[in-house]
Amino acid sequence: MAHDVVRIGIVGMGHVGPHVASALVNWGIVDELYVSDIDEDKARAECLDLTDSTAFAPRPARIFDVGADYEALTRADIIINTAGDITKVATSRDGELYGTTDIARTFVGRIAAAGFEGFWINVSNPCDVVTRLVHELSGLPASHVLGTGTSLDSARLRRAIAQKTGLSIQSVDAYMIGEHGASELAAFSQVSIAGKPLHELAAERPEQFGFSGDEVERDGVLGGYDVYNVKHCTEYGIGAAAARIAAAIVRGERAVLPASVRLDGQYGQSGFYISTPAVIGADGVEDIYELHLTDTEHERFLSSCEKVKHNYELVREHAVRVS
Repeated sequence: MAHDVVRIGIVGMGHVGPHVASALVNWGIVDELYVSDIDEDKARAECLDLTDSTAFAPRPARIFDVGADYEALTRADIIINTAGDITKVATSRDGELYGTTDIARTFVGRIAAAGFEGFWINVSNPCDVVTRLVHELSGLPASHVLGTGTSLDSARLRRAIAQKTGLSIQSVDAYMIGEHGASELAAFSQVSIAGKPLHELAAERPEQFGFSGDEVERDGVLGGYDVYNVKHCTEYGIGAAAARIAAAIVRGERAVLPASVRLDGQYGQSGFYISTPAVIGADGVEDIYELHLTDTEHERFLSSCEKVKHNYELVREHAVRVS
């Protein structure tokens, strides 16, 4: 039997976009991939390079170069936004605040006007702010718009815990929550391995599990800069994170993944995007899980919420000034 054709578009083919595309092709997630960039020569070259890679992919995939013809992306089931300027995040993910939001305004509305009814996955930073803007410009339900948020930060946290314990990263259940940025935090009280809370394991085997949250949270918050300060970009991890979220949607997985989603009463907060574990499936964001945080963790999460809301107000004021 023929399967449904999966169509995915990517806006922005700088460092991250091509790695998202490569993961989608090499994991066998996509049948038709549409690549878009304002630098049409770059988009064309990436299209050719990706097409060459399909000879080794697990299933056939066709790659289409649409350049800056954003309306062509309405053919896609999912559009992934990676457009931005990586050089502006050298010291903070907020460095792209005005640039990425201005860029998003050049294409999200056009795509909406052309009739796009699928899903948006935003990667561009500051992720929570840009994701909220994409939601507002798209006219889509909040469940159809989400960001990679702390998905990669959570992977970095899990990697740090795996290195401390000597276990595989796949065996660690742990989440970074809040802003994808400096105010995010490790929900350390909720870390578990084999269904057993880390604090119980620490009491039983302090030599293996008796480390503090501060020791591993640092990698979740700043691990990206360990890479950026040498490579001047991060690409593999975030490319895989975006592809993983896309896979959960197109396969209807109902996978629990950390992502930037619009809160609707969780943690006593509503109306803006920030990261927490969410159920992601065929209908996009199908449920949002509120973790049982300690008082200190809850206070830090609320502080992170205020940071994200403040940044969005700055963007709103900027739009009024330049309009």
